[in-house]
Amino acid sequence: MLAFLQKIGRSLMFPIATLPAAALLLRLGSDDMLGAVPNNVVHYIASIMAASGDAILGNLPIIFAIGIAIGFAHDNSGGAALAGAIAHLILVAVLGAVNKDLNMGVFGGIIAGVTAGLLYNKFYNVKFPEWLSFFGGRRFVPIITSITMAVLASILALVWGPIQGGIDAVGNWFIGAGSLGVGMYGFFNRLLIPVGLHHVINTIIWFDFGEFTNAAGELVKGDIHRFLAGDPTAGHFQAGFFPIMMFGLPAACLAMYFAAKKEKRAVVGGMFVSIALTAFLTGVTEPIEFTFMFLSPVLYGIHAVLTGISLAISYMIGFRDGFGFSAGLIDYLLNFGLADRPLLLIPLGLGFGAIYFVIFYFLIKKLDLKTPGREDEEEDGTEADSALSNDLDVRAYKTIEALGGPTNIKQVDYCTTRLRMTVGNVDQVDEKMLKQTGARGVMRINKTNVQVIIGTSVEFLAEAMKDRLKKGNPTPAHISVQQDPSVIKETVAQATISSDDFEMPMTGDLIPLAEVPDEAFSSGIMGPGFGIHPTDGTVYAPFDGRVVMIFPTKHAIGLKSDTGVEILIHVGLDTVKLNGEGFEMIVSEGQLIQRGDPLLKANLKNIKDKVPSIVTPIVFTNLIGRGVTLEKSGFQRAGSNNIISIKK
Repeated sequence: MLAFLQKIGRSLMFPIATLPAAALLLRLGSDDMLGAVPNNVVHYIASIMAASGDAILGNLPIIFAIGIAIGFAHDNSGGAALAGAIAHLILVAVLGAVNKDLNMGVFGGIIAGVTAGLLYNKFYNVKFPEWLSFFGGRRFVPIITSITMAVLASILALVWGPIQGGIDAVGNWFIGAGSLGVGMYGFFNRLLIPVGLHHVINTIIWFDFGEFTNAAGELVKGDIHRFLAGDPTAGHFQAGFFPIMMFGLPAACLAMYFAAKKEKRAVVGGMFVSIALTAFLTGVTEPIEFTFMFLSPVLYGIHAVLTGISLAISYMIGFRDGFGFSAGLIDYLLNFGLADRPLLLIPLGLGFGAIYFVIFYFLIKKLDLKTPGREDEEEDGTEADSALSNDLDVRAYKTIEALGGPTNIKQVDYCTTRLRMTVGNVDQVDEKMLKQTGARGVMRINKTNVQVIIGTSVEFLAEAMKDRLKKGNPTPAHISVQQDPSVIKETVAQATISSDDFEMPMTGDLIPLAEVPDEAFSSGIMGPGFGIHPTDGTVYAPFDGRVVMIFPTKHAIGLKSDTGVEILIHVGLDTVKLNGEGFEMIVSEGQLIQRGDPLLKANLKNIKDKVPSIVTPIVFTNLIGRGVTLEKSGFQRAGSNNIISIKK
């Protein structure tokens, strides 16, 4: 059940992403902003903006149905989206036919989306006899969804009345309980973040609780929409987040910075400034919270309590405000005119900022919490890991391996800041390796579910992982395969090649590896080697051996000599983004090669203006710890020998 609810929470992120645009359009087009300008053209534009924003906020149920259906579908298919829309339309029609007063709101959208997504996963590849084959596969999903939803809607039409009454009673209690109600909501809002269920209660409070009839006679529901529509009773479930997100958590960053070891403050300072500024401006606070969430449940519990207190105090002193996205400076300024006593945010925020700084600094020092900059030396990630984590493809590869490899990964999902992984065995997850690749934290939900805190770039990493998993997660072109230490030791001891047997693989200028303009190579973390500034794009085999790896985008190739030496030839820098454009592979993986055999051709004229550099690193991936000395320099033709010597 927990995993199911988490999936709903994750799926909600897609439709919720439309809210900032809706809120911005509705707010700017309102009568007290652009609508108040005494100019017909401006007034016309304002009316269009307001109508556009209201079109989104007024149709959240069907937007939720579509978004959740996509989120539940195993391949995020548009076919699931169509099924979600159909499911919601049928639900609304059936409810209206039975009882025109029934209105499930966003709950109806959630139920329709979940139903459509589950049916899509079950029937997307269904096969029928030849005479019915047109209706097979994805085309069958809207059909079965229509039938299923008609039956389900007829049941809901009979039972939803009492259910809605119960929900309204709870909502009315929260609203009627004043500061206690909003304070409890704020506490649980933060407390449920670790398990990802805060999105579920947010959906209920922000998009369903409460009703208000706007100037046009339209009924709007939910704290956010009611606030933006001018409801003077809405906004209490939002206002108290502003002091925490704009002042409290940035102050916690300041405390963690001063609590860091002096020699590491310069390293972590940039990160703290970045995530604190993000929280202050936009209200996105998860990157801050994940820095201490798993280190100290006590510290995070205090944070949840302080959030509840902030909402309660805001209610008691009459500070009422709202947002379209989150409680940051942008929303604060945008809705300044709609808020009650908005200037109270300044003393309230400064007060909570001071409280957060004192509590965080004291507990971090007292409990010796390993917040960023306080880690023990052996826990620090290496420079290699730091450099590699900046490469999305390499980071995806290493993240998959740290999660137990492709065979252990069953499903990749993500929300705003976290990977939500379903794995075969959570014990195979290497938490230390995940942190070395840039993860902020790891949470083991149960034996088959784990969450990896990445930050706001999680979507890009998750999609890169999905692409890699489809291919079996092949080793990236610029990282050597991890092997058992004993195997590495044996290989290093045996692998060798003489200067006479190794030839220049490309025509061009020979340069030391340290001069390759890419730290991932020049630092030597992937092995010793050298670089070539090519004048001709043909790559030739430098020794007798075989092809062990060809990168899918054809820009790199791995070779192994008959004597056991493994090399990586990486044509140009950042050429992976070209997706094979300008490259022609001549050999195939596993093919035996002889010195001088052409391996691949690169159109240097075509690619040189599209990448940072055409300098080509030649790396000996299994000779780490052994020196490679350049015996020649400057211009060398392909096929020249005695260009290097390898230290034994």
